[in-house]
Amino acid sequence: MITDHMRIVSFLPSATELVFELGAQDDLVGVTHECSYPEQAKLKQQVISSVFDPNTLTSLEIDQKITQLVSTGQSIFKLNEEALRNLKPDIIIGQGTCAVCSAYTNEITRALEILENKPIVEIMDPHNIDDILSSITTIARRLDREKQGIELTKALQKRIHDVKNTNYSTRPKTLCIEWVEPFFTAGHWIPQMIEIAGGTNLLSKSGEHSRKMTIDEVVSADPDIIIMMPCGFDVNRTRSECADSLTKNPKWINLRAFKTGNIYAVDANAYFSKPSIRTVTGIEILAKILHPEESSMIKVPTDSFSKI
Repeated sequence: MITDHMRIVSFLPSATELVFELGAQDDLVGVTHECSYPEQAKLKQQVISSVFDPNTLTSLEIDQKITQLVSTGQSIFKLNEEALRNLKPDIIIGQGTCAVCSAYTNEITRALEILENKPIVEIMDPHNIDDILSSITTIARRLDREKQGIELTKALQKRIHDVKNTNYSTRPKTLCIEWVEPFFTAGHWIPQMIEIAGGTNLLSKSGEHSRKMTIDEVVSADPDIIIMMPCGFDVNRTRSECADSLTKNPKWINLRAFKTGNIYAVDANAYFSKPSIRTVTGIEILAKILHPEESSMIKVPTDSFSKI
């Protein structure tokens, strides 16, 4: 625990969201290029950036670029060393879940090498919903905001409980796809989200890493509902990506979910890709998709999902 005002640097968008939610935003001095929520986070000094612009590339091109960088031992991220030195952080919050999604070991190691004052490093490594909730209390305690952390966790647990304990008439077979070209399963916390929201998750297990999968695996699984959630994409970009590639695939358009109009795009960047407090909103979005009648009273952001 740190009792005085501290200087926080976040290497993780979900940590940035949490710092704001806990009311410690005035102590937050540095963030990454991906820390875009809440809006005020964009005003903070960026100390991490991407070495390429994914907004100009297709999902296939992004996958190829990342594969090329990783295979040649290059970093996906760039650390602004001068800015970080000037910020003199007391604590750096990072993560260990996914080296592709967030600044990882190399950037944290380098930060500790260049900083004369050696900050505390707090690693968030959630792989399921329970881990996400636990990370809230851990970070809250570290920031001397334990009371706020407990209250926030209880509120999120109540929302999860309300969705989980709804009496659903069916549990549709649901496949979540985390990348378009190539296909990736949706691992980590996503399978648990599906189960809580009243679905039967296909082709991935809670807590496991995402993996590549083939269209033939999708065909064999024969999902009732498919939810497209490419990591870091919003609804519009997901719809565009799917229209450009998947609708040309004869195996895709012959899927039962396609024929019955049960393929959805969600705002993965906001509610699914990151292990954040908004993951609970993601559970509510899934409930709206899987069980629209039973979940009619749940309110979710209007741009959070759409049929494809």
